[in-house]
Parts: sequence; C-alpha cells; structure tokens
Amino acid sequence: MSVLYVCATPIGNLEDVTLRLLRVLREAAVIAAEDTRRTRWLCARYGIDTPLVSCHEHNQEARAKELLAYLAQGRSVAYVTDAGTPAVSDPGAALVRRVREAGFAVVPVPGPSAVTAALSVSGFPADSFCVEGFLPRRGRARQEALQRVAEEPRPVVLFEAPHRITQTLADLGEYLGDRPLCVARELTKEHESIHVVPARQAAQSLAPEEIRGEFTLVVGPAVPGAGPDGPGPDPDGLPLAEEVALLVAAGLPEREAIRRVARGHGLPRRVVYARVKGEGGR
Repeated sequence: MSVLYVCATPIGNLEDVTLRLLRVLREAAVIAAEDTRRTRWLCARYGIDTPLVSCHEHNQEARAKELLAYLAQGRSVAYVTDAGTPAVSDPGAALVRRVREAGFAVVPVPGPSAVTAALSVSGFPADSFCVEGFLPRRGRARQEALQRVAEEPRPVVLFEAPHRITQTLADLGEYLGDRPLCVARELTKEHESIHVVPARQAAQSLAPEEIRGEFTLVVGPAVPGAGPDGPGPDPDGLPLAEEVALLVAAGLPEREAIRRVARGHGLPRRVVYARVKGEGGR
C-alpha cells in the first residue's frame, strides 16, 4: 500500500515505543531517517532490519524523488526524525507536502513528544498553549521572540541546547520576571530533572552539573503582577511608557528618564526602552 507513515520515536528512553510503530518500521519498504546512525540504534534494539536511507533538512528535496518512487511502486515508507514527532520543531513538513501533492496517503503514527511530555509535568493548565521551539540565537529576531513570549498569556513551549541554556534562562528572567517557568532536562532519560521556578530565578537554579543535555522549557500562563514590571502594569505595558513620558515632559532627556524608570522597577534599561519605543511607534 502506498503510504508515507510519519512516525514518532522515543525522545530518550527506547522503551517508549508503541506496538504500532514497531510493526510499521518492520513492514515498510524503507525507513527514511534524519540520522541513520541514531535510528539504527532503535532498530537494533527491536530486531528491525528494514533498509535505512538518510532524509534530513539539507537533502529532503532530492530524497523525496527517491521516496516517491517507492510509493509509486505500491510500497510504504516510514519517516522518522532523531527523536519525537517529525515536523514539530524538526524536519518533515516539506516531505509531507511533496508526498501529498503527488497523490499519496500520509498517515501519522503518534507517540513520544517533548512538547506534551513537558506540558504534562509542568502543572500548568494546557487547554490552550503555543510552541515557539528554539529561539533565534541573537540580534533583533531574538529580542522580538522574547517579547512575543512575554506577551503571550498562554503556556509557551521552548527548546534549548545545553551550551545556550544559561543565557536563554537569563533572558527569560529579564522578560518574564516572576512568571513560573518549568525547566525540564533530559526528559525520559537516566538523568532527567524537572523544576518549576520563577523565571527570574531559573538561571541560578541550575547546578553546574545540570548544564548538559537537551532542555524543554514551559513558560507558565501569565499571572497578574508576575511580569518584569512587578505588580500592577496593564498587559500592553503603558504604565512604563507613561512614566518615561512624564519625566521627559518634566525636562529630563529620554535616555535619563528610561534609566530612572528602569532602576525604579528593577528592570534592565533595554526592557523599558523597548516598551517606550513600541508604544511611541518609533
């Protein structure tokens, strides 16, 4: 049967497989894997000898032609990424589109996901949430993403690598203040750890030996008075902008007014500056 199976695989613990996943991997004509070395470990664990081909972000277009040829012959293809659910902060969407456009069926084989695993142990209501994935590494794009997270009232799921986690936690602390943050490290693995702390304390909450492995972060829902401005600001941040405007009207240079307001609220100047410029349209 000509089907592309989009298969979720364990995010750490190889026992987190489903019977359906094992059957699909065994019966497929080929397994298209983001990293064949990692998928080979899973296959070896369960005695699966289906041929493997690489299909990652950089060769997906070229590989799609080969996989479409399998489907045209009436054979099935299983697609997996390194861990978790394909196309969720992972490659896969482009391949799915190509296969569907060619007229073949695309079927999910659901299973492990760092998103739902972290949400389930965060203690935050998750009737509605959003996934930001990995933040941009630097510059304006990163600042805009952090501001977007801070302004989102629902829980937000983020991913981060160990060599960037300390900076990311520090940045989240500046933007989120006392908003709760779930820091989940090495989910389902031997050294798994899960902490929920105020965002401004998160960077200091990690012991040096914990700064390793993959991190999934869940920003808790917005709580009145828990943001970086402290108690009382409106969600759009107008009080900060108004404080600066009043000082400027009294004769202070804008830069000095921003400095004073930031100091009074215990905030980084750039946070106040961003609010002022955002409200001023400049």
